[in-house]
Amino acid sequence: MTDLTCDVCVIGAGSGGLSVAAGASQMGADVILLEDHKMGGDCLNYGCVPSKALIASAQHAHAMGTGAPFGVAPEAPRVDFGAAKDHVRHAIDAIAPVDSQERFESLGVRVIRARGRFTSPTELRAGDDTITARRFVIATGSRPLVPPIPGLTDVPYLTNESLFDQRDRPEHLIVLGGGPIGMEMAQAHRRLGSRVSVIEAEETLNREDPELAEIVRDALRAEGVELIEGARAERVGGSAGAITVETSTGAEVTGSHLLVALGRTVNTDDLGLDAAGVDHDRKGVKVGADLRSSNRRVYAVGDAAGGLQFTHLAGYHAGIVIRQILFGLPAKARTDHIPRATYTAPELAQVGLTEAEARDAHGSKLTVARFDYAENDRAIATGQTTGLIKVMVVGGKPVGASIVGAQAGELIGIWALSIANGLKMSAIANSVMPYPTLGEINKRAAGAYFSPRLFDNPIVKRVVGFVQHVLP
Repeated sequence: MTDLTCDVCVIGAGSGGLSVAAGASQMGADVILLEDHKMGGDCLNYGCVPSKALIASAQHAHAMGTGAPFGVAPEAPRVDFGAAKDHVRHAIDAIAPVDSQERFESLGVRVIRARGRFTSPTELRAGDDTITARRFVIATGSRPLVPPIPGLTDVPYLTNESLFDQRDRPEHLIVLGGGPIGMEMAQAHRRLGSRVSVIEAEETLNREDPELAEIVRDALRAEGVELIEGARAERVGGSAGAITVETSTGAEVTGSHLLVALGRTVNTDDLGLDAAGVDHDRKGVKVGADLRSSNRRVYAVGDAAGGLQFTHLAGYHAGIVIRQILFGLPAKARTDHIPRATYTAPELAQVGLTEAEARDAHGSKLTVARFDYAENDRAIATGQTTGLIKVMVVGGKPVGASIVGAQAGELIGIWALSIANGLKMSAIANSVMPYPTLGEINKRAAGAYFSPRLFDNPIVKRVVGFVQHVLP
């Protein structure tokens, strides 16, 4: 048994944990990083990276059959599903060195490949080591939620942790869950040649703006994805290659493979949180806006902090924690400027309040500025005219933005920047974008906010008339 001491002990080598460890070590702190599974966490190995790589393969397959409007004869794609998964693996392998144990050790971090468990408010055990730290950061992430559906554990099923190892194309993929992961993987597999059925107890993408979500649903239906909404999975039966899901509506769906995409559960069990005096519940560690737990030595970031579950949020949390534990500076996390994106085609992105949320919060003070992709010259030139943007504005400042359409995940960034820094709509309206780009959609949305105030304003017209009368 070895007794170790350090300034900062980080539990978990996903996005948040790696960011804390790298930043703290490079700024002079003595850091120990614990990880009992794969460096890089869920995002690199099972989530963001592999899913986007598979979506890219699916986009290439889809493009082969959709070129007629551009003068390119459609061809049925010949998909090598195993090779598509090779592309996924190559993407992971290309990024992995950045998150590797070797790199972090080169930065001065002591990496211990073991699970940490608190034994007291100031110590934890990891393998054969006992670690005492001035500060602990819990960054253990989350894992797929597998609910107790009768019969589910009796059949082979996939989650995002096993999906990307599946090298044979599913003949008919049943997806339980119509959230971002379920919808992304449904469309990707359909484009790669599988039949796909999505079963969702409510509406698919039910967290998003209903008008924008319906555009995504229409796109998936048009490509042949079966969306079964308002139907809860009540029983699963069958065997490999012939799995049947019975729903609350009485419908039965039989497919060759089953993907469970019903949300996430945090990895805070078996951490000894009670021994550490850390308050927690099924959502994660209970923290304040400073991300500090009931034990003032212990912080939590990312999914473990019990709030939104995004890789980029975990990285943001890392900065909040670093400012406090390294420099003693007050810092508080906020969520109003945290964007999210669903990488279907078309993409769906959101930051801040949706229109419904903004109306509830601000009532008559709210103005909604809209602009359609169909009026953007680049979208017309590239045949990507499906989509629109809504910007929710209060007192001349955006409080939310919703975008559906090509590159929505890229376009949402300017609104996240605006909300984070309290910029006014005039800052967007005054910007000059290259022509022709999809980026002009953001500027035109800002213009749509100001147009009624300028062109439909009788005072403005009187002023212009007066000036024209008196100018020589």
